Amino acid sequence: MAYENGEWIMRGVPEDDPRCIRTPEALIDYIDEVGFLPLFAGDIPGLSVEERTAPMSWWSDDPKRDPWLWREILAAGGTVAYGKFFGRRAGFVSLEWLPYFANMRRGGYDFDARWDEQLAPYREERIMRVFAERDELFSFELRQLAGFGKGGEKNFEGTVTALQMQTYLVLRDFRCRTNRSGEPYGWPIAVYATPEHIWGYERVTAAYAEDPEASRERIVHHLREVYPIATEKQIKKLIQ
Repeated sequence: MAYENGEWIMRGVPEDDPRCIRTPEALIDYIDEVGFLPLFAGDIPGLSVEERTAPMSWWSDDPKRDPWLWREILAAGGTVAYGKFFGRRAGFVSLEWLPYFANMRRGGYDFDARWDEQLAPYREERIMRVFAERDELFSFELRQLAGFGKGGEKNFEGTVTALQMQTYLVLRDFRCRTNRSGEPYGWPIAVYATPEHIWGYERVTAAYAEDPEASRERIVHHLREVYPIATEKQIKKLIQ
């Protein structure tokens, strides 16, 4: 998505283009094929949901054709991982590649081990501590329970984003609040969880036996195969 002459321009494809992804199911298949897919266009041409979908479908409020709503469907479905994984921007990682991605980004450390080794800032620890007792949390709940907000810690969004970049947190769902009668109201709000809660510890950490640098090279090699036009610099920027 580019800002040109005072307006946002979507870099998509026509709906009748064979490359166009038209359903959330087709998007899942494509993510499984390529392994890694940012939501919006970046440095690698064609490697994004934006560039594989029809521009007029975005923000149409039709869950059958709106990629903005698909991100909610895919996050809730649990068939792929969704979060701010690419340059602090949102995107998807397939479950096949999630263990290697986690090993690379975490350096082989569970968060507790990272904290014990004094490698994690205290704001991250305040947030992760909450997930020792709660499996899933609305963003506003997490902010409050971790002591952020008015009179408390600063930079909640930046800290949560950093934890997603390290794969310690993912976006689990987008849900509306409910009133006392249990009826939903307002806009859907981000729900966070650890990937271990969703897919299990053994699955998420399955690549821990591999050196993190070996996982990085494995990912680089895969991206070279599925997107041969990508340069080394572009790949490095995407996964760093």
